[in-house]
Amino acid sequence: MSFKRLFQRALAAAPERLHFAAHSHHLWPDASYVGQLAAWDDAARLADRKWERVMGQIWPAGQHHVATELRLPDPNTIVFAPNTHDLLLRIVSALPQHPLRILTSDGEFHSFRRQAERWEEAGAASVERVPLTGIVKRAQSGEHDLIFVSHVQFNTGHVFENLAPLAQLSRPEGPWVVIDGYHGFMAMETDLSGVADRLFYLAGGYKYAMAGEGCAFLHAPPGYGPRPEITGWYAEFDDLAAAPGRIGYAPDARRYLGSTFDPSGIYRFVAVRDMLDDEGLTTATITAHVDALRARLLADLPLGAGLLNPGSPARFVALRSPQAQRWQAELEAQDIITDVRGDVLRIGFGLHQDARDVGRLVEALKRL
Repeated sequence: MSFKRLFQRALAAAPERLHFAAHSHHLWPDASYVGQLAAWDDAARLADRKWERVMGQIWPAGQHHVATELRLPDPNTIVFAPNTHDLLLRIVSALPQHPLRILTSDGEFHSFRRQAERWEEAGAASVERVPLTGIVKRAQSGEHDLIFVSHVQFNTGHVFENLAPLAQLSRPEGPWVVIDGYHGFMAMETDLSGVADRLFYLAGGYKYAMAGEGCAFLHAPPGYGPRPEITGWYAEFDDLAAAPGRIGYAPDARRYLGSTFDPSGIYRFVAVRDMLDDEGLTTATITAHVDALRARLLADLPLGAGLLNPGSPARFVALRSPQAQRWQAELEAQDIITDVRGDVLRIGFGLHQDARDVGRLVEALKRL
């Protein structure tokens, strides 16, 4: 089955390209173009009054889609921001302990890795890094203020299966558990209903949500961090009970808001999710499509490389080889887009591909 009709603009823009890096930059479906135009049209039509539509209709629609996807009991625990790094800084600023004692895995994405190293350098935090399989046991020591781990590791596709045991350790006074869900959100079915009251969850639209940048989000459990130190004026909306002279905060996840932002990413996200609903496409059905493509590649894979993530629900295969850098460069010269991390070649799959694309990729791999 092919869903290329949903991606006509992106595919027509580079008709000879084979894009196998949906885990890095997912191609945008045509619905995202409609969402982008709607953002522009609303700004032109409503001018200053556009924020009534953004915060009164588009924002709640985005919250609803995220909450539905993650099985969250209350959409008001969702707040949007331009990127997850902004939200991470606000989370950390809300923790009562400083300097921080951070526990994390040894395979986190560059954004958190770099920030954690800088906090260490500045003396703002001590950071302990352990293998993914050792996170829960080490967290049980009670020696940390913040526990940060990816649901799906970006480099290998390994999945952290122990959200519930980790969430049980979380308390409003600390420690806090933050899950980086970017490589899991809309790549695999995720049910946070049983842990929504105890853990933070970060993700966004850039990858499998197919909505592009500018639409990151945070699920913030009630009672955790009512007054972040890093804050913008949007965070004070609806705090009608604030005492005179006191800096007020919204009573829901908007307490983690910053200031004026570009809402077009949320428009795109809502438009894409609405399209998926109209098409009857869920994360489960998209996963079935992607899994078939992945299985076909692995059945015919001509490369002598080690598969790092067999059986993983991640929408990419991670292949370790000393030739990974060369392979990626030679594929790119043929306008076949993959990506490489050190000695790991990653080949990713998305809704915009079909079996013919995989066949063309296999033929190209044979020539490497």
